[in-house]
Amino acid sequence: MSDLHARMAARTGDLTAAVVARFSAEVPFYRELPRETLDREVTSSVTAVYGLLLRALREDGAVSPGDLTRLVEWSARRAEERVPLEAVITAYLIGAEVWWRALAGAAEPGELAGAGAALLGVLHSAMPAVVLAHQQAQEDVRSEDKRVRRALLTALLDGRPYETAADAAGVLVGGEYEVVMVAFEGSPPARLVQSALDAHTGTPVLMDHAAGVALLPGRPDLPGLVARLGDDVGHPVLAAAALAAEPATIPAAAEEAGRVLELVRRLRRPHGLYRLDDVLLEYQLGRPGDGLVRLAAKLDSLDGHPYLLETLRVFVDRGQNRRQTALDLRIHRNTLDYRLHRVSALTGLDLAVPAEARLLQAALVARDLV
Repeated sequence: MSDLHARMAARTGDLTAAVVARFSAEVPFYRELPRETLDREVTSSVTAVYGLLLRALREDGAVSPGDLTRLVEWSARRAEERVPLEAVITAYLIGAEVWWRALAGAAEPGELAGAGAALLGVLHSAMPAVVLAHQQAQEDVRSEDKRVRRALLTALLDGRPYETAADAAGVLVGGEYEVVMVAFEGSPPARLVQSALDAHTGTPVLMDHAAGVALLPGRPDLPGLVARLGDDVGHPVLAAAALAAEPATIPAAAEEAGRVLELVRRLRRPHGLYRLDDVLLEYQLGRPGDGLVRLAAKLDSLDGHPYLLETLRVFVDRGQNRRQTALDLRIHRNTLDYRLHRVSALTGLDLAVPAEARLLQAALVARDLV
């Protein structure tokens, strides 16, 4: 097949130019590259691959270990340069198509079958190795990205200098941040959570998935985001947030959000987003001390009457609305009145007296916190 080899060798320059032109026209990644990069690095890579195809044409499709090693090295380098794998695969297929069309025009009838087999042999050997090398290199890049982003997040949460880590991560740090602590019902994959956050905010979010803490720049619609996040990952989420006006206040905001999340979990609040202002009374009541224990003890007399305790809790949660409380408990209004009377009799606190009703409500919170 030496004559065909010579004919194809004479055309490699024109074929390379045609391939690079198609890259620029058809592949979004290559379309964004500077003309100089296309003329130098990209053209050099295509020339090298066509050199491999020429050798395979002469050797009936065999790919030497040395050529395969170079292909693997090229692919790993492309991954390190952040070239998407789909762009790499498309580039190889465009190159193969241009090569095949040229073969079909240059080959004699008796040469075409062997030339096609040689091309398929190269693709069969090269493509799995290229894809595997690219994926492994991409994983290495992602692991390094995660490491430097985790180092940046840790520095910000600890209040340590973060500038070096920010430069390494390619992240511009500044302005306001919502510091969000999340707890999912179940264990959604970290990658799914990260993808959902990135999609909803429009920017890669700094997040420690083990600790459940994320930094969201600016002031996004957090209640809506938290609701959509739960829907997207298929796991309801309880979240607490605090605003950091500048990077220096991120540690304090994280501490506040963490305290709020712990509190709403202990209080068994519904899924959704909470801030300190949403639980100010409960937060203050939850401060450790003898007062909290004595307040919770106001309900000790109901320990043997769980239905009375449940009635009191629903009555308080419903804003002392007797009609709605009776509906929720599926009892008659007269039964509700009897139970509330029993609560007052056993605790010595009259729900009809506003000050004593507030004390009973506070005692319920204290009972959940001790």
